Amino acid sequence: MRKHISTGSPFEAQIGYSRAVVCDGWVFVAGTTGYDYATMTMPDGVEDQCRNAMATIAATLAEAGASLDDVVRVNYILPDKADWPACWPIVSAAFATARPAAMMVEAGLQEPEMKIEIEVTARLPQAET
Repeated sequence: MRKHISTGSPFEAQIGYSRAVVCDGWVFVAGTTGYDYATMTMPDGVEDQCRNAMATIAATLAEAGASLDDVVRVNYILPDKADWPACWPIVSAAFATARPAAMMVEAGLQEPEMKIEIEVTARLPQAET
């Protein structure tokens, strides 16, 4: 069985993707940027964008029946790798329990104001053996 989760972001409808797909005990969360989806505003700083992205991911995982503690893989994409150390305290706190396999890449993002994009994969707790 497959379940699609949406934040209601206009990008999901325009581009044709889901914020997350739950399938066979796994939760695949799409690359998530720092937008505040309630207001569709983007903060200026990478730290605030990182916090917003993590909050969106946490809420998405909760809707799927998981949490940040269930994340097994995380990918970070930043247009400027010099911004990455500023995010370490935020992601370290978020993943203190899960300690997922991780990767950071420097690459251009969809909009110039985007300073970080985070993608995670989690295992539903009831799916673990």
